[in-house]
Amino acid sequence: MSRFFYGGGSDSESSSSEEEELYSDQEEKEVSEEEESSEDEESEEESSEDDEAGGRTGASRFMRDVSDSEESEDEDKVTIVKSAKDKRLEELENIIKLIENAEKINDWAVISAEFDKLNKQIVKVTQSVPLPKIYVKTVADLEDFVTETVAKQKTQAKKMNASNQKGFNAVKQRIKKNNKEYAAQIEKYRAAKEDYMEAEEEKEEKKPAAPAPRPAKVERFEPSMAAVEDDGFATVGRGGKTLQYTPESILKHLRVIVESRGKKNTDRIEQIRVMEKLLEVAQTPYQRIRVYLTLISTRFDLTSSSTANYMPSEQWKLAEQEFSTLLSVLETNRNYVVAEGAEEWEDDDKQPVPAAGETLYIPGSIISYIERLDDELTRSLQHIDPHTAEYIERLSDEQQLYNNLVRTQFYVEGLSQTDKTSLRQDSVNRVIMRRLEHVYFKPSQVVSILEDATWKGMPSHLDSTITPRGKIADVSNLVQTLCNYLFRYSDGIIRARSMLCQIYFLALHDQYYRSRDLMLMSHLSENISNFDVSTQILFNRTLVQIGLCAFRAGLIYEAQTTLSEVCGSGRQKELLAQGIILQRYSTVSPEQERLERQRQLPFHMHINLELLECIYLTSSMFLEVPLMAQTSSSPEMKRRVISKTFRRMLDYNERQVFTGPAENTRDGVIMSAKFLAAGDWKKAATMLNSIKIWDLMPQPDKIKEMLSAQIQEEGLRTYLFTYAPFYDSLSIATLSSMFELPEKKIAAIISRMISHEELAAALDQVNGAIVFRKGVELSRLQSQIVTLADKSMALLEANEKTLEQRTQGMANAFQRDQGAGARGGRGPGRPGQARGPRLPGGQQGRRPGGQQFGGGALGGAIKA
Repeated sequence: MSRFFYGGGSDSESSSSEEEELYSDQEEKEVSEEEESSEDEESEEESSEDDEAGGRTGASRFMRDVSDSEESEDEDKVTIVKSAKDKRLEELENIIKLIENAEKINDWAVISAEFDKLNKQIVKVTQSVPLPKIYVKTVADLEDFVTETVAKQKTQAKKMNASNQKGFNAVKQRIKKNNKEYAAQIEKYRAAKEDYMEAEEEKEEKKPAAPAPRPAKVERFEPSMAAVEDDGFATVGRGGKTLQYTPESILKHLRVIVESRGKKNTDRIEQIRVMEKLLEVAQTPYQRIRVYLTLISTRFDLTSSSTANYMPSEQWKLAEQEFSTLLSVLETNRNYVVAEGAEEWEDDDKQPVPAAGETLYIPGSIISYIERLDDELTRSLQHIDPHTAEYIERLSDEQQLYNNLVRTQFYVEGLSQTDKTSLRQDSVNRVIMRRLEHVYFKPSQVVSILEDATWKGMPSHLDSTITPRGKIADVSNLVQTLCNYLFRYSDGIIRARSMLCQIYFLALHDQYYRSRDLMLMSHLSENISNFDVSTQILFNRTLVQIGLCAFRAGLIYEAQTTLSEVCGSGRQKELLAQGIILQRYSTVSPEQERLERQRQLPFHMHINLELLECIYLTSSMFLEVPLMAQTSSSPEMKRRVISKTFRRMLDYNERQVFTGPAENTRDGVIMSAKFLAAGDWKKAATMLNSIKIWDLMPQPDKIKEMLSAQIQEEGLRTYLFTYAPFYDSLSIATLSSMFELPEKKIAAIISRMISHEELAAALDQVNGAIVFRKGVELSRLQSQIVTLADKSMALLEANEKTLEQRTQGMANAFQRDQGAGARGGRGPGRPGQARGPRLPGGQQGRRPGGQQFGGGALGGAIKA
């Protein structure tokens, strides 16, 4: 025990004194974290040695170890610490030496690998220092060496091995593309190689000598924070250097921002702040144009990085203002043109200056920017609740967007006049199509307000050759002018969409026959399935608008026929892009559902689906009720259905035990149909006119008068179909008093029914009466025979199909077809040969499938 106390006592005093000296040194000097860790390790080693020394006894305790001598020598040595910049430059030089050595022995595999390392290393080096001239020398010499090797390969028959050839091909493909970025520096080097490199050496000699290294492994580090200015903090870049925004450095800053696009962890808000500062120091139009193009693109990138599906309104408004300013710069400086496909300016140190009469093309797309602004506004309107004030406020931004659309049209018009290429023409077509899409679905009064506000905010020196200022008389002329231009200079989807927009506009403004003729002449209904989904949606909207226009004009049959394609399917929301019908067992993937939601139209473009359903059911009622009366008087005729939707609703209503008063639009139409079928046309007219949705249509009083007149006419036709078998003759005056119609009108209706073979009667104009003709009625036995013949034909066809499936249509098929004609089955027979039994009175039996109905004009239309 005593020896432990002895050794520990003396050594603990010495170690504590050493620690006090060490801590005093740390208070006087700035020591980094690495120094502290190294000194802690030394102190631990010393303490462990003291413990070992404490364990010795006798004279051995005073002997000097080899480790002690080595530590003393280490303390006498001076450690030189290199900065990160020097280390990167040293690594760059080592890579260059390897490339030069590989060039001497033609080892292209090594050259290719080291060339990749060289390009990665130069990115790190240029973050803290300008481009080293030794790098310029290396890549220039390597390109020359590649050229020499290519020339030697043409003259020499000996080929490289596989690895060498692979490395050579890789370097040959990349060296030219790499050297384009440093073309100016390489030209300077090749013009005067010795002077170029001597200037670099003189610069290095003029550098101040590095400070003497400090002993005891103490390193000096540059501060990572810039000094605080009077008004706050300064912006610090990589390497702890304060960023300076000058007109000369604008292009360099923009290149760094452009290269960081698409990378992870990129702070786009900070990039926007940097570009806003660059705008403040920009002096030339070229600088401002470049900054605006990059700034607007970065604002659009915020949408992809954010969790929201649309661009925030604040960022959208800022982008719209910057786009408007960009147009002003381009309109003022006509020698600068933003064009798609233009070559990018590579030299960031020197800015281009166009000569007199020369045009400088800057890569970019003004059309893409205005289209993106339009799409982002539409997307935001899709996600905002349409029943709030926010939607109305957001919709007011459409005026500014339309102003920029018109200005963009003027700008690209001027470019197309100077450079008449297909690319310029395509740009004009795209912007005119966007302008037309903002106009076609609006009433003329709204479009007039929009146009007036646009021309008032437009600079006076701007004008258009397509839509000149003050020469467009009204809105219809504006739409006609835009559509005629697209008909002439465009094709494909743009031309089809312009046709649909014009047809929609005409139908909206009650020009039914023009819109119908244009739709038939366009032949779009034949090949609309070949177009994209958005064009098919526009086609459906146009078709519905034509049907609504026909209904407002009192053309009931045309309205029902046109609307049946959309409304008869029961998928109005989906076909018109006004909602998504999510079924319980649907196989729609999340990606498809997302695309469907993106196609939805904003609320202000919707067609009222309740009004559409009411018009479709009303039109179907006017056609179905007389048809039901006509088929009920002829039981041998199979009932024909015009609107399955209306029949299904009517059957559902009739199956109900108790029917209450009409609660919605659909119930009102069904109740009116029941009154009309019962012969009470006054109650039917009252019920139909009481539906409140008619007030949403323009001129509702005129619509209600048309409905009342239509109910009177269809009530008369229903009455005649129902009670014709019970009359020999009927006075026209009696019908006039029953339906409150003039006798001439009744005579015209009856004449039309007789000419269409809907009514077997004759009109006695002398006595003012209708004389009905009685046909030969079928007895009960004859009706049963007709039914039996139909069932026999159906059974025979089923047997023949089964036999054909078993024999797979081989040799027996011919014999079956030959025998079928004799059996009265499916044999070909003679052209026009009728099937079925002959009935008394020359009547022919009913054809299979119930195609016996003649139907006059309605039947003829259905047959056609």
